[in-house]
Amino acid sequence: MKTSILLISLLFSIPGALLLISLDSDITLASIKREARRHARANRDRSNVRQRLAELGKTSDRDYEDFRLKQVGYCAASALLTFALLALTHSQLIVSLIFAGLISALVLTLIDRELTSQIKKRRERIEGEFPAIIEMMVLAIAAGETPLAAMARITKSAQGVLVDEFGVVIAEIRSGQSLPGALDALGRRVHSIVIRRFVDALVTATLRGAPLVEVLSEHAREARAVQRNRVLSSAGKAEISMMIPVVFLILPISILFALWPSLANLNLFAS
Repeated sequence: MKTSILLISLLFSIPGALLLISLDSDITLASIKREARRHARANRDRSNVRQRLAELGKTSDRDYEDFRLKQVGYCAASALLTFALLALTHSQLIVSLIFAGLISALVLTLIDRELTSQIKKRRERIEGEFPAIIEMMVLAIAAGETPLAAMARITKSAQGVLVDEFGVVIAEIRSGQSLPGALDALGRRVHSIVIRRFVDALVTATLRGAPLVEVLSEHAREARAVQRNRVLSSAGKAEISMMIPVVFLILPISILFALWPSLANLNLFAS
């Protein structure tokens, strides 16, 4: 009981102590956050977080620092809460520390996987938008416009993740970068095989003077085929998932309803 009261008092005293420190000295919440950002920026990026954030359009150092601060904050809060709950249940100190460390590592992994899931969903959205956007581009180029003018028209008349990427390409070209360089940056920024093939084909056709309409039309057809195969694969997985409740829930209940009257009559005859 005394240990629990002491632990609760300690938990409530930590925010008060931090507040008194911030009031009595030059240490403020902003300075602490600034120092944490400096450490996050100085540490090595071993898990390629910067590259994955760049794929989501978050290319600044502040985005990277915010993500690292989010990881550290959630991990520290989860570890402290786990340690407090286990200490209140009179668990041993070493057990509480081990469980707190495991929960902190689990939270760190979940946040990292959330970022990976966001990237995967974004890639799927880009690949889903790709056929329609390329068909619009084919129509614009067939009408006599250049690839840059076709991209500019698409950014004005359409919406989507791929349209936003086209807007980034146009901004880079207007800032002085060449069309092949901006398209190559698009292919490196979006880690998708479909986009990489489109970029390589468009750059090659632009440099060699090949007919763009035929090249882009072929890529649109391939993208439609890839999208159809992906939908069929998802439908097959959904069909297998739907069989699980049918086999393990509905079918046993149906058999039970069919056999129950016969079993009840047999019990009556046996008695």
